[in-house]
Amino acid sequence: MSSNDTSVSRRSVLKAAGGAAASASVAGYVDTGSADATRQQGGGSVTYARGNDSGTLDPQNTTSGEDVKVTNQLYDTLIEFKPNQTSLREGLATQYSMDGTTVNLTLREGVTFHNGEEFTAEDFVATYRRFTDPDYQYYPGDSYVSAYGPFTLGNWVESVSTGGGSAAMQDQTTTDGGQGTATAEGGQGTATAQGGGGGQGSYTLTIELKETYAPFLRNLAMFASSVLSRTAIRRHVQDDNFSLSTNPVGTGAFRFENWDTGNQRIRLSRNPDYWGEGPYVDEVVFTAIGSNNTRAQTLISGGADIIDGIGAQSSQIVRNASAAELVETQGINIGYLAMNMATFEPFRDRRVRRAISYAVNTEAIVNTIFQGIATQASQPIPEKVLGYNENIDPYPHDPEKAKQLLDEAGYGNGFEFELATFQNPRTYNPSPIQAAQTVKSNLSEVGITVNINQMPFNPFLTYTEQGKHDACFLGWMTDNADPDNFYYALLHPQVSEDKLTQGQDWVSWDTEGFNTLDVAAWANREFMKLTEQAQSTLQRSKRAELYKQAGQIAHDEAPWVFIDHAKELRGVANRVQDFQIAPISGPLLNRVKLQQ
Repeated sequence: MSSNDTSVSRRSVLKAAGGAAASASVAGYVDTGSADATRQQGGGSVTYARGNDSGTLDPQNTTSGEDVKVTNQLYDTLIEFKPNQTSLREGLATQYSMDGTTVNLTLREGVTFHNGEEFTAEDFVATYRRFTDPDYQYYPGDSYVSAYGPFTLGNWVESVSTGGGSAAMQDQTTTDGGQGTATAEGGQGTATAQGGGGGQGSYTLTIELKETYAPFLRNLAMFASSVLSRTAIRRHVQDDNFSLSTNPVGTGAFRFENWDTGNQRIRLSRNPDYWGEGPYVDEVVFTAIGSNNTRAQTLISGGADIIDGIGAQSSQIVRNASAAELVETQGINIGYLAMNMATFEPFRDRRVRRAISYAVNTEAIVNTIFQGIATQASQPIPEKVLGYNENIDPYPHDPEKAKQLLDEAGYGNGFEFELATFQNPRTYNPSPIQAAQTVKSNLSEVGITVNINQMPFNPFLTYTEQGKHDACFLGWMTDNADPDNFYYALLHPQVSEDKLTQGQDWVSWDTEGFNTLDVAAWANREFMKLTEQAQSTLQRSKRAELYKQAGQIAHDEAPWVFIDHAKELRGVANRVQDFQIAPISGPLLNRVKLQQ
């Protein structure tokens, strides 16, 4: 998820890579005071224009960066990324530490949700169970929760317990006001609430992991770990007129006002009770404008304050404007073409996949279509991520080599397949239709017919998550700046080896527990073992070496055509102050001010 705004400065930052890094214990300590009461209050309305509308405003219901741009304004996480950096800091937790498999957190007191209810540890228990536990009475269903549930929390957590408060509150429909412990067990782990009598919740959390998992603290800072209101979670299931996908209830800097789906506009208002920095504007409006150039012209004419999804031509429009500036940084992302081995038999042959990688001219896509706002990719992670293998080069454009491999695989006469693509620009693919047409032309030169199937982004995500594609364009903007967020999230099927068929390196989409973000349905045993070993390795240099080996396998086995790593570009109106591109978890609109 795809996640959101991305850039990097991180060889040093990833000393805490995966929340543990060189030691088995990582901690953060801060003043537990509330938000600065003397902070300056600004005003005005900021319009943020992007290429596509949201599909949902529930962070547990999405893998889309478009959705996350909005939910990041509405929700908070226990741990956060420092503004415009990739290192960690306190969020809803004022202290946090990980020692081996035990994570301890002290929570911030006096924080309220947008519905006026106080945030406590029990809200996180409900959030965790709703996302990972099918036996939980408020679990919204397998088809509703996103693939983030397992790889963010569910696969790793053994139990979550609360304590230190003055009340015991089960995460069920009743409240236990007596002494003792209330425990709720589900399919993914155990959630426990502890305390004495009274009417308040607790402010400490202990999370026990099933095994050592280096990136866990970073996972707690991801958008998918956003803390939901326990009351809202119950309403989502019990009240037919209420859904968190259209009625978000968080603790964030902005509150939800309305969503005009017809005009693709989402309106948020300033949360006057926000515990953190800002916000300094009264209102944020997200609007969708499909054309890159139209979006740029809207910025220049004053119809928008910040725009993203900028391509090569539109970036020049902004760069040459006097009313706005182009802000850019190198992103932590990957754009790729995935080949679905489960549904399209020719892709099961490595020679075919490699042939397509040789046939597609990724250098031309990057230099001619993307025009310098991206660099060629050779592996699943960009250069500055821990474990990048500098000895791997991108596949060269070599149609003759491609034809040779197709002949060897028995497909010398070619074949025909569908390439599914989104229509609207994405950071990692700002011109998807032009890029698809280039792939179609390249592959026709080696006898392969490509049928382009283009669709709006939200239906496209549903289509690919259900495995209906033969091949598809996709990409990823990091959620936590850890290599695990690429390798495990996108290329590991996340099923146990006993569920894999002997002698094949792909897995069926109907396999129980299959990771639908692995849109190639790839299941390479050696790659899986390396990424699993890296998850439990705390020493940074050893982790890096394991990921270098995994990158080599991914390159050689070619489940994807590795296309590009793109710059992050934003157009910003002159009247906007203090906007910076966030490496992760942006846009940070609570920090933005307007010239009065």
